[in-house]
Order: sequence, then structure tokens, then C-alpha cells
Amino acid sequence: MKYLGIELPPPMAAAFRACRPHFIGIAVFSGLLNVLYLTPSIYMLQVYDRVVPTGGITTLLFITLAVAFALITLAALDAIRARLLVRASLRLDKELAGPLLERLMARTAPGAPILGMREFDILRQAISGQAALGFLDAPWTPIYVVIAFMLHPALGGLTIFGGVILVALALFNERSTKAKSLAAAKATNSAYAAQEAAAQNADIVKALGMRGALRERQLSDRRSGLSLAGQAQFTGGQYAALTKFTRLFLQSAALGLGAYLAVNREISSGAIIAASILMSRALQPVEQVVGSWGTVVQARGALKTLSELFAGDVAETPRTQLPTPLGALKFDKVVQRAPGSDALVLKGVVFAMQPGEVLGVVGPSGAGKTTLARLAVGAVPPDAGVVRLDGANLTDWDPDRLGRHVGYLPQDNALIAGSIRDNISRFAIWRGEDPATIDAAVVAAAQAGGVHDMILKLPKGYDTALTHGGRGLSAGQGQRVALARALYGDPAVLVLDEPNSALDAEGEIALARAIAGAKARGAAILIIAHRTGVLAAADRLMVLRDGVVDRIGPRADVLAAMSGAARPPSNVVELKGPQ
Repeated sequence: MKYLGIELPPPMAAAFRACRPHFIGIAVFSGLLNVLYLTPSIYMLQVYDRVVPTGGITTLLFITLAVAFALITLAALDAIRARLLVRASLRLDKELAGPLLERLMARTAPGAPILGMREFDILRQAISGQAALGFLDAPWTPIYVVIAFMLHPALGGLTIFGGVILVALALFNERSTKAKSLAAAKATNSAYAAQEAAAQNADIVKALGMRGALRERQLSDRRSGLSLAGQAQFTGGQYAALTKFTRLFLQSAALGLGAYLAVNREISSGAIIAASILMSRALQPVEQVVGSWGTVVQARGALKTLSELFAGDVAETPRTQLPTPLGALKFDKVVQRAPGSDALVLKGVVFAMQPGEVLGVVGPSGAGKTTLARLAVGAVPPDAGVVRLDGANLTDWDPDRLGRHVGYLPQDNALIAGSIRDNISRFAIWRGEDPATIDAAVVAAAQAGGVHDMILKLPKGYDTALTHGGRGLSAGQGQRVALARALYGDPAVLVLDEPNSALDAEGEIALARAIAGAKARGAAILIIAHRTGVLAAADRLMVLRDGVVDRIGPRADVLAAMSGAARPPSNVVELKGPQ
């Protein structure tokens, strides 16, 4: 299926097919409207050819009433058509917004969801805007051409000539503005992404004295985008003005040609005005399209971007529901590249964990520890090798179902705008779960994480509202709330990345109790840490260096080896269960 000359991938094609009844209705109403647009021309013919020569006032009254009824009907149909266009836009949003957001949220580029939805909204607005009306009316132009030929072949020929001129202007307009418009859209999106990133880190920007520098940088990016957009608009404006001049001149030329033909008694006097009206109506859709060509180019660019996002997708078949996992986690020759690069972050990592085991991961910065954590919770798929949970490949799980059995505390707490209750519950209320059940599980997770009393001391307790990144709480408080979120639902696998980086002594004690409690109920716990105090509960330690497992074994043995005592060969990898 093609739209605006772009082949649509299956999910988008299905969404547009769902809008087909709206489009069919719009086409039907467009046909009726364009027939009724002939009313003024017919009225002028009747006035000049029947009323004026005969002085028929009664005839004038009746045809005036008839034209009034026709124009009222035209206005009503036009309103219904506009409503259908809006409905089509809303239906497209209903069909495509969810799948689009799902794909955008799977991307790691900053600002990707915001920019992707902006592209989608550009497309939706184009579907319900003036450009769409021009495209809908253009196919009916032959009606006016045929009627012009019925009045006189010369008038029909002039109408065709005018249409060819305007179409040529539209094509020249596209050729002149397409590249500039696309470049402007790309530059503007980049500027928006930079502004969003700066706004999310406003306090850091202020503290480091970067406000002035970033303001100038953003203004420079904005000026670049606006300059390109302005060039495209200037060019488009010139073509729009030339198009308007051409249409008005041709309309006047139709009057002149009609007068010449009337003088030679080849047409009636009423046909003079009718010819001018027909010429105007025939060329108006083309002028409308040319005038809104910038919107068309933006919509086409947005459609291309969205099509690329959906490209390669296949219809997803329902996945077999796997049993609740016990927590046996295994990495089997896992390889992972750095985003957007061929550099390897992890190189054939192999290790296994059993339920109830605590494995600590240590190593220098850049060793791949955080990447290991993200792979362990299924946040990203490995480039090679397999990560298994209870023997099943993590990619065999539905991501949302898998997430309910996984607890993850990233280095950045990654709290989301909403209440503390919503954050701990992972926004379960939006999945339609029972509020009372959610509340009980939220309190249980907060108590397990030792943060319940701290939350109760906040102004609104669990209903305290947070902004993006947990702003409204201190770094330590945010990390403790994020720990409670990781513990929500008693997950079988718990992955903690630098869980004590912002904690005070009280928080460290609460963290240790939380780890002990999760271990006691049989969770497999993976802890990544630089501060070794949190590793006291670890049964085994694993050392990562340059993306490979340097050593793994009982905690005491690995610590002794790291301190230089009884260091075994670095190529010996020991896979043991809890000690």
C-alpha cells in the first residue's frame, strides 16, 4: 500500500486501511460538493439568459430559492466532510499511536519518543488540513473542464491550459523546496532534542554555569533550522504568489474570451460569467495545494520517517505464556556491541546463577558491567549468544510479562513523572489492575526496601508527586524509592547497578536487609558495585575486564586473588553455585 508515494510497512498499511471507511465517505462527499459548486455558474446562466431578457421576476425568485437551498446543502456537506477528515485523523491516532510509542520507547536515543510523536502529529494534521482538501477536490476538476467545453471548445481549451500551467508551477515548487524543507525539519528536530535534554538537567546546567553557553548553542541550532525553513517558505511563497496571479489572470482571460465569443454570438451573455466562475473553480484546488505545499512536504517527510521506523516489522504472533520463573539466570557466550559502533563491550561472557544466589560483579570503569546488567533484565537483546531465564531465551518472553518477574535498579534511578505510588508500582494502575491490590504490593515493596517510614514523612506520603528523574527527592531518597520499585511484586531476578552510590548509612542498612530478604525468598541477585561494602552478602564475585570474565568464584577466593594472594590464572573461569 502506498501513500504520498511511499510504500507503507504492514502495521501502517493496516492503520490506513482501518481509516478506509472515513476516506470513502470523504470521497463521496467531495463528489457531491463539487457538483454543487456548479450552482453559481448555473445561476448566472439562468439570470442572464432567462431572467434579464424576459424580465421574469417570478423565475428569479424561484431560482434564487433553489440556489439558496443548494448552497445551504453545500455548506452542510462541507462541514460533514471536514468532520470526517478529523475523524480519520483521530482513527489513525487510535490505530497507530500505541504501536508507534512502543517502538519509540524501545529506542535509546534521547528525545526519540518526543520527536517521533511530533512527526506523527505532523502527518495527522496534514490529513485533516487544507492540503488534504485541495487533493480531494483536484480529481473533480475534469467536471468543470467538460462543462467549459460544453459552453465552447475555446473555453475548455483555456481551462486545460490554465490547469497545465498551475500543475507545472506545483512541480517546480516541489523541486525547489523539498530539500530545504527536509533539512529544516531535521535541524529543528535536533534543536528540540537539545532543548529537552537541557531542560531535564536544568539544575546541573545552572550549577556549572552553562546556561549562557547552552542558550547560545540552542539559539544557533534554532537559527539554523529557521533559516532553512525560511528559505523554503520564501521560495514557496514566490510560487504561491505566482500561482495566485496565474489563476486570477486566467479567470480574467476567461471573461475576456467569453466576451469575445459573445460578441461574435458564439455563446450567450450568461456564459461569460459562468466561464469565469468555472475557470476559478477548476483551478482553485491546484492553487490550494501549491499554497500548502510546505505542509505536504513535511507530511511526506514524516511519513517516510515513520515508515523507516516500522520497516522490517512482521506481524507478531502471540507468545506462549511461560511458567513463573524461579530465577536461574545464564549467560551463554554473550557478545554485545556499543550502540552505533562495531566496538565490542562484552566478548563471549559466560556465567550462570541459581535461585537464591547473590553474585557480585566488579571491574574497572568501561569493563561492560552496566551493559551486563541491561542484558540480564532483557532491556536490550544480545548481538550474539543467549541470555536465559530458567532455560528460556529472554527474547521468547513478552517484554511486559518478563518485566513482572524482574527487578532492576539502574545507576540513574530513572524515576518517571508521577506519584511515588505510581513509580513503585511501575504504573500498574494503567494496566487495569485492582487499586487495592496495587496499594498492598506497593507498601510491601517499600517495607522490603526499608523506605516505608521515609515515604510516610513526605508531605503527601505515597501520593507525593515527582517530576522526571525523581526531582522532588534527594538523590539518596530517589535511589531508595527506585529500590522499592525493583522489589515490587517479589521478582525472581534482581539486578542492582551501583545500588548504594547515593545512600547514607541508614540507606546502606536498608539495602543490606532488602538483599537478605530477596535472597531468603529465593531470588537470584546480581549486584554491580564499586563500593565493596554492599558485596558482603555476595556468595560469589565475578571480575569483568575489557568485556571478558577475568575470574569468577567464591567471594573470599576472588577477593584474595584480587589482593594478590593465591591469584589463579586469569583464563580459569569457575562456575559455581551458592557457597
